[in-house]
Amino acid sequence: MKIGTYVALSRIDELEEQFKRLAEMELECCQLSGNVNIYSKENAEKAKKLSKKYGVEITAVWAGWTGPAEWNFTAGPQTLGIVPVAYRFQRLKELMQGADFAAELGVSDIITHVGFIPENPNDPDFVGTCDALRYLANYLKQKDQYFLFETGQETPTTMLRAIETIGTDNLGINLDTANLILYGKSRTTDAIDIFGKYVRNTHLKDGCFPTNGQLLGEEKPLGQGIADIPEVVRKLHAIGYDGPLVIEREIFGDQQTKDILMARDMLRGILATL
Repeated sequence: MKIGTYVALSRIDELEEQFKRLAEMELECCQLSGNVNIYSKENAEKAKKLSKKYGVEITAVWAGWTGPAEWNFTAGPQTLGIVPVAYRFQRLKELMQGADFAAELGVSDIITHVGFIPENPNDPDFVGTCDALRYLANYLKQKDQYFLFETGQETPTTMLRAIETIGTDNLGINLDTANLILYGKSRTTDAIDIFGKYVRNTHLKDGCFPTNGQLLGEEKPLGQGIADIPEVVRKLHAIGYDGPLVIEREIFGDQQTKDILMARDMLRGILATL
């Protein structure tokens, strides 16, 4: 398993600096995170050249979308992903543009947050979301690409149900090891038992369960929350996962760098025991 982190395409003027930083941190891979505002052949070529120059593999494109986004339990269901009907068509088009951009990069996996997928399979928003994602998956299939659900805003069973309902063979999961906890949906190790065979990429992150009904739980440096990262990595290895371990730390500045390096060393130690 290669260890990596993010590169933000939105900071296109700092793209070389970002790849250089990852190489200096001895990270082997990254997810390239962007949205429709900066997808272009020129930017794809620049990212490909920098990936090769610094020896940092781009394993996936994390495709964002435009419009309102509130990362909480109150406005989140109405604003996040393609579940909200008001933004579904627009964001579906943007994800297709993300797939085109990834194809320019030679990258097969597209990741995003779908939103708060309803638990009830008879809910019109569950049906409509699955129909939209089936359309997207068939579009990706023409390019030999996969769509990956980012975990967090739905229970593992709901995500599994959505994958089974969509029914194409190019669906997968980007396992965020903290989001399942931050959204109060599941312990990460339990989630792997439910949908582990679909995991194709990861966000190695840590945190705690919510302590009120409005806000997500608190993110923590790797190893300081309840995600049980050693057991997560062991479980992934046991089911044959050999993909990237992408460190995510949602802060900025020197402390982010320190936390990423600490996480890198922690993961190296875990991998050495497998």
